[in-house]
Amino acid sequence: MTAPSVAVVVVDHTDMHPWDLYEVAIASAVFGVAQPDLADPWYDLRLCPGSDQAAQPRNGVSLTSPHRLSEILEADLAIVTAVPEACVTGAQDFDDELLDTLRRAAAAGVRLMSLCTGAFALAEAGLLDGRRATAHWAHTAILADRFPRVTVDDAVLYVDDGPVLTSAGMTAGLDLCLHVVRTDFGAHVANQLARRLVVPAHRPGGQAQFIDRAVPARDHDGVGGVLQWAIAHIDRPHTVEGLARRAGLSPRTFFRRVQAATGTTPLQWLLHQRLAHAQVLLETTDLPIDAIGERCGLGSAANLRRHFGIHVGVPPQQYRRAFASTPGSPESAIGRHSTMAGAGR
Repeated sequence: MTAPSVAVVVVDHTDMHPWDLYEVAIASAVFGVAQPDLADPWYDLRLCPGSDQAAQPRNGVSLTSPHRLSEILEADLAIVTAVPEACVTGAQDFDDELLDTLRRAAAAGVRLMSLCTGAFALAEAGLLDGRRATAHWAHTAILADRFPRVTVDDAVLYVDDGPVLTSAGMTAGLDLCLHVVRTDFGAHVANQLARRLVVPAHRPGGQAQFIDRAVPARDHDGVGGVLQWAIAHIDRPHTVEGLARRAGLSPRTFFRRVQAATGTTPLQWLLHQRLAHAQVLLETTDLPIDAIGERCGLGSAANLRRHFGIHVGVPPQQYRRAFASTPGSPESAIGRHSTMAGAGR
């Protein structure tokens, strides 16, 4: 078995902004720390400077690495972190070597991913043309204005457009990194890693997402406990009225508070939980599809298949084949990603 290789491109490695440190730390925590009980081997992480320029840090931090930018050509996934503000506005040009290497990596079949304003480097290289993408909300208008051939979505945490992935700023980058783990190794592994990182559940972002649980980290206006109860009894039928009674609230107030706490409606939130539970059962049990439909509260195999196809992007049987036969194994993780992404389109 060989570990999937991840190359993190630090564009401004000579004078790293504190935000750059945060994003490099996110990628390092997710992909650079071995998790032998979840998947062995894990990922092979490399930190690659954006050029050979000597370090002259004004912010007091620079990156010294034995790796070189050209190594992204051999990676399975290349992640571009935030770029200097002058490159965002167009006042400063990107290094030609960086843009050429990104183009060559794309041509070689390397998955490309950006965190925050790293999307500007992908856009400048022409790799977002005709694609849907996002970036930090404070920069999406600039991205759309400078690169009209890119369909910029400022309302999502991240976008998975097959071979190219982009995220919004700050912790949205962590959401996208966990999404990659979920796509490569399955929902169970990603959920276990999220718990270790002490990450509150996040709302899905991008297309054909593999659903993660979204429960308030604490009891938000009296609804957190009820939502936890609903998950513990996910096999039962639930209504907004019934859950509201349990919370001691009117249905209208309960609806508003759940939406404020989770970013979605109560019934949509409940559907996400049912699908999340179905994913875990598909990965970790040999239960028939009918039984899984009942245990996750969707009632029947036909109903499970319909919702699974709409929200996950593949049939339950295909999801099981991709993740359940070798749970936690990196065997052909990148190939599994390509298969699942293609099925979700």
